Amino acid sequence: MKKETMKCRKEIRLYSWELEELQKQAEKMGLSDSQYLRMLITNRPRDYPEIRQELERMNQEINRIGVNINQITHNNNSALYSREDKHRLYVFLKQIKTLVSQVQERL
Repeated sequence: MKKETMKCRKEIRLYSWELEELQKQAEKMGLSDSQYLRMLITNRPRDYPEIRQELERMNQEINRIGVNINQITHNNNSALYSREDKHRLYVFLKQIKTLVSQVQERL
């Protein structure tokens, strides 16, 4: 598929303080002024570096939790856990599910 090139150009007028703020915010995110404005226009959460980093961190934490669940399941199959331990695990998993749902709703 052929990559689309930018064909349109738009001139905007800004006060000097607005231009300074635009440049400061764009530099803070490591983007050019144009890239930063396009990001604001599309308003996609995945475009924001902070959100991408937080989602990546959350994904790593969920993977670690998955490893722990596998270990717990293995030990449970070996009859090493009591009924209370299983109930606590269920409560923790429910909390994780609630938190992930909250993040999804915000995005």
